[in-house]
Amino acid sequence: MVRNRFLQQYAQTNMQTGVEGATPHRLVQMLYEGALDIIAQAKGAMIRKDYEIKGKRINHAITIITGLRGGLDLEHGGEVAENLNALYDFMVRRLFQASAKNDTDILDEVAELLREVKAGWDEMPDNYRRMSKEALELQKK
Repeated sequence: MVRNRFLQQYAQTNMQTGVEGATPHRLVQMLYEGALDIIAQAKGAMIRKDYEIKGKRINHAITIITGLRGGLDLEHGGEVAENLNALYDFMVRRLFQASAKNDTDILDEVAELLREVKAGWDEMPDNYRRMSKEALELQKK
C-alpha cells in the first residue's frame, strides 16, 4: 500500500516536470501516450473483470480524447482539424461501446487509431515543432 503511494507520487512528480518544460507539440504527444497507456490499463482491467477500474480508465481515456478534440482549431485548421474532430468523436463513441459491451477488440481498435494519429504527429516536420516552441516562448513573455 505504501509502495503504491510512493509510485503514484513519483509518477505525478515526473509528469509535472515533463509538462512544465514541454512545447505544445510535446504536450500533444504526451496526451496520445497517456491515452494509449490508459486504454491498455482498461483492457487489462476488462480481462481481469475489474469493472470498476475498467470504467475509471475508459472515462479517463475519454477525457483525454475530448481534451484533444477541444484543442482543435476548427475555424483555421481546415480539413485536417475537421477530420480529427470526426475521428476523436468516433473514438469516444467506440470507447463508450467498449465499456458497455466489455469488448477488448473495440479498445484495440481505438488504440490502433490513436497510434496512427500519434505516428503522424510524431513525424511532424521540425519547422512546425520549432514554431510550437517559439509560440510557447512568446506566450511566457
